[in-house]
Amino acid sequence: MIMSKSKPITLGAAIFYGGLIAGILDAADGVVAYYFAAGFNPIQVLQFIASGFYGAAAFQMGISGALVGLLAHFFIAFAVAAIYVGATRFLPMLSREAAMWGTIYGAAVFIVMNFVVLPHAAVVKSPLSLPLLLNGVLGHALFVGLPIALAARRITNQSSSASVLRRLNYKAGLPPASGTHEQDEGESL
Repeated sequence: MIMSKSKPITLGAAIFYGGLIAGILDAADGVVAYYFAAGFNPIQVLQFIASGFYGAAAFQMGISGALVGLLAHFFIAFAVAAIYVGATRFLPMLSREAAMWGTIYGAAVFIVMNFVVLPHAAVVKSPLSLPLLLNGVLGHALFVGLPIALAARRITNQSSSASVLRRLNYKAGLPPASGTHEQDEGESL
C-alpha cells in the first residue's frame, strides 16, 4: 500500500511507513555522508552503528556487525516514528503543521542522539566536522522528521481535544459544544 492523499492510514501504518521511509532515507544519507567524510563503505557505516553496543570490536565482526547495526538503526527509526505519531494524538498541531514540526522534530532527534545518547554508548568516536554536523541536522530534518510527520498526518480519525469532547457529549446525551451539530470529517460517533 502506497500512502496517498486520498487514502487515510491507521496509527500503526503511520508508524510503520514513517519509520521505514525515515530509516531508508537516513541510512542512504549516512552512507553517502560518511563515504565522503571518512571513506566508509556501507558495511562500515552499519558497523559504526553497531559500535554503540560493541565498541571498536563491531568493525571486526564482519557482516554480523553490519546486521546488528542495521537492526539497531531501524529499531531507532520505528521508535522515533512511534514517539511522533503518539504525540500527534495529544498535540494535533503536529499533524496540521506537519512540515514545520516534522523538520524541527528530525533536527531535535539528531541533536538528542548525538549529544545526549551516543556519549553514553560504547560507540566509536566519529570524525565530526562542520559538513557532517550540518548534514546530520538537515538530513534528519528532511529525511527523518519530515517523512514521519507526513505519515502521521495521514492517520484516520485524527482526534483533537475538541472532537473528543464532542464525541463524549454525544455519548452522554449532552448537546454539542459551541452550537455545531456536524461531525468532524472522517469521524464516527
